[in-house]
Amino acid sequence: MTTATVTSKGQITIPAAVRAELKIVPGDRIEFVKISDYRFEVIAATQDITQIKGLVKTKHPVSIDEMNTAIKVKYDSPG
Repeated sequence: MTTATVTSKGQITIPAAVRAELKIVPGDRIEFVKISDYRFEVIAATQDITQIKGLVKTKHPVSIDEMNTAIKVKYDSPG
């Protein structure tokens, strides 16, 4: 198991082996996704958004207005 220590500023250094496995380099972003209480998944956010085009297949096209409404509902709701 690979570990890291949190500094007084709340920072950590991602170990080299983990950076290599995630294929992240200086300047890349990572995301922390909550899986359950006290558990998070670290995801490398290194792909350009255009690379995920077509990843999700649907028979119901969604309009920009529907997307904006969904986003507004998610971020306006408590929790």
